[in-house]
Amino acid sequence: MSELDMHALMEQIGRAARESGRVLAAASTEAKNRALRTLALLIRQNEEVISLANADDVASARASGLPPAFIDRLTVTPPVLETMALGCEQIAKLADPVGAIDGVRPQESGILVGRMRVPLGVLGIIYEARPNVTIDAAALAIKSGNAAILRGGSEAARTNAALGVLVARALKESGLPEKAIQVAPTTDRAFVGELITARKYVDVIIPRGGKKLIARLQEESLIPMIHHLDGICHTYVDASADIGMAVSVADNAKTQRYAPCNATETLLVHMSAAPDFLPLIGAIYAKKGVEMRCDGRAMALLSGAGLDVKRASPEDWDTEYNAPIISIGVVDSLSEAIEFINNHGSHHTDAIITTDTRAQSRFLREVDSGSVMVNCSTRLADGFVYGLGAEIGISNGKLHARGPVGLEGLTSLKYIVLGHGEGRS
Repeated sequence: MSELDMHALMEQIGRAARESGRVLAAASTEAKNRALRTLALLIRQNEEVISLANADDVASARASGLPPAFIDRLTVTPPVLETMALGCEQIAKLADPVGAIDGVRPQESGILVGRMRVPLGVLGIIYEARPNVTIDAAALAIKSGNAAILRGGSEAARTNAALGVLVARALKESGLPEKAIQVAPTTDRAFVGELITARKYVDVIIPRGGKKLIARLQEESLIPMIHHLDGICHTYVDASADIGMAVSVADNAKTQRYAPCNATETLLVHMSAAPDFLPLIGAIYAKKGVEMRCDGRAMALLSGAGLDVKRASPEDWDTEYNAPIISIGVVDSLSEAIEFINNHGSHHTDAIITTDTRAQSRFLREVDSGSVMVNCSTRLADGFVYGLGAEIGISNGKLHARGPVGLEGLTSLKYIVLGHGEGRS
């Protein structure tokens, strides 16, 4: 497809999204919930169609030599389909944020001033590998009253197209515009370039993919983005930590799964807790095949316990491994831990293990991240776990949404003013 044709395609899709989005923004909660329940039903009824499309995608991916982890993310099994359907039903049960009014206060002039929650408009969602994102994104966009243009990766093109047909059917059967959610009919990289510069039609870009994709969008997008680039997450074991709890949490935070962006990559330990804690967690990591890259003090304690460890390089403290590797450091104080996290982290998710309420309070206030946790695993940083129903992604930015982005994160606020004939004097 030529550059001119790609631009024309974006114009066509963008115009339909903008027009349909206005209708969806004004839709009733009942209509939106009906669309979500219908979509859940259609997913279950069309399992064979989706599975056949996905089998073709998986076969092509295998033939292309893509790695097993990628194939795993791409594969849609019956349990994955059921999770998609359940997600739609769960989002339908959530409170509708659109139109909610709060903070109404009388002013000296006699007017009442408050704020109303409204949709963002048209979302451009760019993602790779995971077909479930098609349904998650569609469901969240529908409930939050946003139109969406979905551009998935080429490896999942057949699966995404099959799911997109069901989304359009669910909208139409529920009396909503079927063009409110559109799966881009092309996986050409040039379409991404059109999408991220279509300011006339698109209000927010939301990328879900690897660093290479997000770095490109950061360079080229003319539209505001909700995104995170790195997930360099920390778990800090404080002086007063319950050692048993610390071992359990640090194990889960690193080894429950290695690839997700909320897995802990750096473990910090207060010097007074290190002698008791490090040999215990080190033995677990060693048994599970986790490579430990340590500073001098951590290295001395772990090697002294007979464990095989490596010296950390300066680059290790700023690395997201997404692998069975962890950096381990010993600090002298809570203040040092907080400073280290703020300097080396990616402002994604960081946790403290402590029984000291003052340490908890300081950590919560002073660590500059989208999610800050006390006495639990960083792996819990997830929209579903947070009760958001699902998430469109995680943001480590400071404007608008931060942390897991669910329904509320896909809305904005506008001021509303209620008067009784007042004027400016």
